[in-house]
Amino acid sequence: MRRSLVLTNESARHPFRASLPQHALDEREDDEVEQRVPWRMRLGLTGEDMRGFASTYCASLIAVSVFIA
Repeated sequence: MRRSLVLTNESARHPFRASLPQHALDEREDDEVEQRVPWRMRLGLTGEDMRGFASTYCASLIAVSVFIA
Protein backbone atom coordinates (compact mmCIF):
# COMPACT_ATOMS: atom_id res chain seq x y z
CA MET A 1 0.00 0.00 0.00
CA ARG A 2 1.38 3.37 -0.98
CA ARG A 3 0.50 6.50 0.97
CA SER A 4 1.25 10.05 0.04
CA LEU A 5 3.61 12.04 2.21
CA VAL A 6 1.21 14.95 2.54
CA LEU A 7 -2.16 13.90 3.95
CA THR A 8 -3.65 17.37 4.00
CA ASN A 9 -4.91 19.78 1.38
CA GLU A 10 -2.54 22.73 1.52
CA SER A 11 -4.85 25.00 -0.46
CA ALA A 12 -7.55 24.82 2.24
CA ARG A 13 -5.65 27.40 4.38
CA HIS A 14 -7.20 26.27 7.65
CA PRO A 15 -6.11 23.30 9.78
CA PHE A 16 -9.60 21.79 10.03
CA ARG A 17 -10.38 22.20 6.32
CA ALA A 18 -6.93 20.86 5.45
CA SER A 19 -7.68 17.67 7.38
CA LEU A 20 -10.89 16.98 5.42
CA PRO A 21 -10.81 14.65 2.42
CA GLN A 22 -10.82 16.27 -1.01
CA HIS A 23 -14.36 15.19 -1.91
CA ALA A 24 -15.72 17.10 1.11
CA LEU A 25 -14.30 20.37 -0.23
CA ASP A 26 -15.60 19.99 -3.80
CA GLU A 27 -18.07 22.64 -4.88
CA ARG A 28 -21.61 21.38 -5.34
CA GLU A 29 -23.60 22.41 -8.37
CA ASP A 30 -26.91 22.58 -6.48
CA ASP A 31 -25.75 25.50 -4.28
CA GLU A 32 -27.37 27.93 -6.71
CA VAL A 33 -30.70 26.15 -6.38
CA GLU A 34 -30.47 26.08 -2.58
CA GLN A 35 -29.99 29.85 -2.45
CA ARG A 36 -33.19 30.45 -4.42
CA VAL A 37 -35.34 28.47 -1.98
CA PRO A 38 -36.98 30.62 0.74
CA TRP A 39 -35.41 30.34 4.19
CA ARG A 40 -38.59 28.90 5.70
CA MET A 41 -38.52 25.96 3.32
CA ARG A 42 -34.83 25.33 3.97
CA LEU A 43 -35.48 25.24 7.72
CA GLY A 44 -38.66 23.23 7.34
CA LEU A 45 -40.75 25.72 9.35
CA THR A 46 -44.51 25.73 8.96
CA GLY A 47 -47.09 28.31 9.97
CA GLU A 48 -47.91 26.21 13.02
CA ASP A 49 -44.25 26.29 14.09
CA MET A 50 -44.17 30.09 13.79
CA ARG A 51 -47.41 30.47 15.78
CA GLY A 52 -46.05 28.13 18.46
CA PHE A 53 -42.86 30.14 18.73
CA ALA A 54 -44.75 33.44 18.91
CA SER A 55 -47.13 32.18 21.60
CA THR A 56 -44.27 30.75 23.66
CA TYR A 57 -42.33 34.03 23.34
CA CYS A 58 -45.35 36.09 24.42
CA ALA A 59 -46.15 33.78 27.34
CA SER A 60 -42.53 33.91 28.53
CA LEU A 61 -42.41 37.70 28.21
CA ILE A 62 -45.61 38.07 30.24
CA ALA A 63 -44.37 35.61 32.89
CA VAL A 64 -41.07 37.47 33.32
CA SER A 65 -42.86 40.84 33.42
CA VAL A 66 -45.22 39.59 36.14
CA PHE A 67 -42.30 38.12 38.08
CA ILE A 68 -40.36 41.42 37.96
CA ALA A 69 -43.38 43.61 38.82
